[in-house]
Amino acid sequence: MIYFCKMQATGNDFIIINVMTQKFRYSYGNLAKFLCNRKYGIGADGVIFIEKSEVAQAKMRIFNSDGTEAGMCGNGIRCLAKYLYEEGIVNTDCFKIETISGIKDIQLSLENKTVSYIKVDMGNPIFEYNKIPVIFPNILEKSLQSLEVNCNDNEYIGYPISMGNPHFVIFENELDKIDLEKSGRIIENYKYFPHKTNVEFVKVISRNKIKMLVWERGVGRTLGCGTGSCAAAVVSILKEYTNNEVIVELEGGNVKIKYDVEENKVILSGTADRVFEGKIDI
Repeated sequence: MIYFCKMQATGNDFIIINVMTQKFRYSYGNLAKFLCNRKYGIGADGVIFIEKSEVAQAKMRIFNSDGTEAGMCGNGIRCLAKYLYEEGIVNTDCFKIETISGIKDIQLSLENKTVSYIKVDMGNPIFEYNKIPVIFPNILEKSLQSLEVNCNDNEYIGYPISMGNPHFVIFENELDKIDLEKSGRIIENYKYFPHKTNVEFVKVISRNKIKMLVWERGVGRTLGCGTGSCAAAVVSILKEYTNNEVIVELEGGNVKIKYDVEENKVILSGTADRVFEGKIDI
């Protein structure tokens, strides 16, 4: 019997399982594939496993719906932060969560002991192609570089960037004309991306706002993506399309991104919600 909590942030939904308090003998990847199935399982974009950490209050392991492990998830870590506080696993509004992509600092806003807003220090964007990774000759540049891909007889110019996992940010004026299912799948698996990539189609609305469609690696179309929002905002700011603090409008809601260019540091802010709790017999 597995006990879980279902949560969501900007429509990106997750199953949270605390393996610190219950015996566990399952393969994380195989279990994630089953639990995320919306017909036969619980249904979600991914599963977050909470493990003990030697360097933070908890460790986050996140697996996509196809069973692959992700290094980081901005929406998922906000859900986890809310869960950790409201379950009494942490008792302070500032704490750290360990991830594969490093230790992330969390700051909570509270209302009557309930988490209303979460800020996450997402760390440093990575632009070097060999670290994202991207297979292309221009691998040593530490600044933002563009790359062209061919997709469905279209040529897209995008910007590879890592926010703990790889992203490819493409600017388009007419998002409603994007065939996200077809183009997203092709670009995710494009020859330049050895670990595949997340894909963001972005429209600049104003100096303070962008709109985004996202195709997530290992998941498909989702209503929101935290690291994708960070990636899109960073590129928008570096291209001087927007100011350094940006609202990202997603299909599932909005998040706020602040990027300190000099320190190369990104802060992601937004909400998260519990959906339901339960147990499932495997």
